[in-house]
Amino acid sequence: MLGGILDGLKGKNNARIKGSVVLMKKNVLDLNDFGASLIDGFGEFLGKGVTCQLISSTLVDANNGNRGRVGAEANLEQWVTSSLPSVTTGESKLGVTFDWEVEKLGVPGAIIVKNYHNNEFFLKTITLDNVPGRGTITFVANSWVYPVDKYRYNRVFFSNDVSLLSLTHFLLCRENFDFLMMLTPRRPTPCTMQTYLPSQMPAALRPYRDDELRNLRGDDQEGPYQEHDRVYRYDVYNDLGSPDDNNPRPVLGGNTEHPYPRRCRTGRKPTKTDPNSESRLSLVQQIYIPRDERFGHLKMADFLGYSIKALAKGIVPAVRTYVDTTPGEFDSFDDIMRNLYEGGIKLPKIQALEDMRKLFPLQLIKDLIPDGGDYLLKLPMPQIIKGTNYLILRDKNAWRTDEEFAREVLAGVNPMMITRLTEFPPKSTLEPSKYGDQTSTITASHIESNLEGLTVQQALEGSRLYILDHHDRFMPFLIDVNNLKGNFIYATRTLFFLRGDGRLAPLAIELSEPYIQGDLTTAKSKVYTPASSGVEAWIWQLAKAYVAVNDSGWHQLVSHWLNTHAVMEPFVIATNRQLCVTHPVHKLLSPHYRDTLNINALARQTLINGGGIFEMTVFPGKYALAMSAVVYKSWNFNEQALPADLIKRGVAVEDPSSPYKVRLLIKDYPYASDGLAIWHAIEQWVTEYLAIYYPSDSVLQSDTELQAWWKEVREVGHGDLKDAPWWPKMQSVPELATACTTIIWIASALHAAVNFGQYPYAGYLPNRPTVSRRRMPEPGTKEYAELEKDPELAFIHTITSQIQTIIGISLLEVLSKHSSDEVYLGQRDTPEWTSDDKAVAAFKRFSERLVEIEGKVVSENRDPGLKNRNGPAKFPYMLLYPNTSDTKGAAAGITAKGIPNSISI
Repeated sequence: MLGGILDGLKGKNNARIKGSVVLMKKNVLDLNDFGASLIDGFGEFLGKGVTCQLISSTLVDANNGNRGRVGAEANLEQWVTSSLPSVTTGESKLGVTFDWEVEKLGVPGAIIVKNYHNNEFFLKTITLDNVPGRGTITFVANSWVYPVDKYRYNRVFFSNDVSLLSLTHFLLCRENFDFLMMLTPRRPTPCTMQTYLPSQMPAALRPYRDDELRNLRGDDQEGPYQEHDRVYRYDVYNDLGSPDDNNPRPVLGGNTEHPYPRRCRTGRKPTKTDPNSESRLSLVQQIYIPRDERFGHLKMADFLGYSIKALAKGIVPAVRTYVDTTPGEFDSFDDIMRNLYEGGIKLPKIQALEDMRKLFPLQLIKDLIPDGGDYLLKLPMPQIIKGTNYLILRDKNAWRTDEEFAREVLAGVNPMMITRLTEFPPKSTLEPSKYGDQTSTITASHIESNLEGLTVQQALEGSRLYILDHHDRFMPFLIDVNNLKGNFIYATRTLFFLRGDGRLAPLAIELSEPYIQGDLTTAKSKVYTPASSGVEAWIWQLAKAYVAVNDSGWHQLVSHWLNTHAVMEPFVIATNRQLCVTHPVHKLLSPHYRDTLNINALARQTLINGGGIFEMTVFPGKYALAMSAVVYKSWNFNEQALPADLIKRGVAVEDPSSPYKVRLLIKDYPYASDGLAIWHAIEQWVTEYLAIYYPSDSVLQSDTELQAWWKEVREVGHGDLKDAPWWPKMQSVPELATACTTIIWIASALHAAVNFGQYPYAGYLPNRPTVSRRRMPEPGTKEYAELEKDPELAFIHTITSQIQTIIGISLLEVLSKHSSDEVYLGQRDTPEWTSDDKAVAAFKRFSERLVEIEGKVVSENRDPGLKNRNGPAKFPYMLLYPNTSDTKGAAAGITAKGIPNSISI
């Protein structure tokens, strides 16, 4: 590269630099014109439509606060035809020519873009060709640029490939030229640093870097914010309820009763009834998030977002009308199959559906809601009842087996709850002064006959007993929850035995309900054990269903929403507020934030809000989010790391000889086995990447942006837990590596594990009901007689109702889809994300490791000795199959596999 610098300096015509700009019009990203091209409309950007000004990274303007010198405005020019095949459909590639003499103005390091057009556009990249002394320079924007009158400042984008500027500046000094020629007869290549720690930022660009962060923080702007604003600020969850409509919800965050992670501030006005609650918007309005965070890609996610709104605005009222006009319930498992998956349900033509077509006039929504007539709701067959191997005769009732019930604890949609039992009987951690002694009533006589000849003590000592313990999690809330209409929930404990062949076998299920004794809320409990025939077999089936109800609620409320979506939002906000886009940690983490603020805002609008779809379909109802706030009190960032989580749950032990530093006690544990491989690959990638920029702990300690970022994450974003002693101090490179690995793990693999299996496992509600509506039938009651006469009908009448089923699984279908241009772990959506050869090489090794893990997953799923990989349903565990090798979007839709980079749905 040094030779290129010298060749450039020898050139005679250094006064003009040519380049190209790739952008997209606003309406190309509207799904009305999905796949459109801009070839016919690029002229509106020419002339004074859009201008660019280069900023020097090496020479300053003393009359402008010693900022980098700014060149003259350059207008966009003709359509560039030389490389049209490389431009994605819908993109415009326009030429631009700058009057810029490197010897007088220095090396360009940033660029100002001004939009004099009437509408915003999406700017992808600006590339400068044949820059004297530098070759090619690329500015990666991936940002919406609004008209100039919408901003109080200039939009500045930094170069993605800046040479070691002290050397470049040295080369540009004529008095050093001859000396340099003597030193470089063989044209060695200088190192490049397109990524800068704050202390390394060229002095000419430092003011622009500081300005950009100050603009993004927007701490002097109270709101309400408009769509063109780029303000990242924090707020509490005070926008879930509607106090003015007599439907309030408690404020989550900022108080000791309901601590919570912070969400992105919108600045909307308070409600009239409650000044502490933020007013809500109608469903067709967009909740503010910075425009670059909103779905704006040519991707299915746009459709998914509109589908959620269509579901809330149109389909939910239609389902309610259907239930009103055809009262009743599903009568059997075959009835569910016929109505939901094979034939479909005809929903009546009602005004709500017609309104949806007007509110969202997109072609894909028109396909979702056909014009006129009845709407046929027909859902795809969930994998749990159809399997995936069409060469194997499958049993649609395999979900009912004890083996499949136990397998899903290790390889289902919520496989991170099982813990090793270390004392028997299981104890309660509830406060005795409030709840008395709630020690389990399961005894040795309940289980010892199924321990393969072991005693309970021998099974404990041999790490053979495990528990799915939802008792303490739900017992404090059951009085309120069971007072909700259509609810009767038990708090459950389920014991499992690890068999000699590696499978888990359920031993006993304890169902407990609150029982008031004076000032204490004690437990009234009953234990159920496996049975294979008669009415007792259906009693056991119901016991498993009550467990599934607990697990479904915890999955949606905590494993999914709280532990991925909610806890990640503060990291997204803090990264944009405190780390410049040129910062190496920003470059490392930003792909794992894609669309997260957007989907969370959409969730607050239609899913987790008061009266929203979540409250309608999952048993905690209006208490759901307040319950998750109680859980957040004990959230620990360090324990989100997979190895730490496995050790805490007792399903793994430390093992320095293992490449993962832990050894699984349940060897055939698909989530943990695949997860450890993914975790290790992320950890290696992060460690290699950070070593490029942090050669020592002292460099990290002096990184002002990084320290401000971590301080804000702790003290503001997760401010309700700021005094927790477990927060990393961020004084060493290994601390940073573990923190970044954990963030990437949560955003990618952990979210994939709890999200993309929702429809495949729970799309058939009998397998994972979300509500139970009545008590376990007792002998002598009419419910028991019904169970004896028609067990399927009694089972269905006990679990999630018909309307809840239809609405719930319609939502799960939307949420379980991969987008058509999903960016998976090990991929980047912008090839020019860095030109640092060391970083590129490290990322390539990361991607290759992930492809190796794909092969490992496929191989293990074919291994008949690993019985938990497939199970009776013949549905292999693929949720942690990276899918990095998919580069053409072939795996869009409901695939039950693939790890996207971010929480984008």
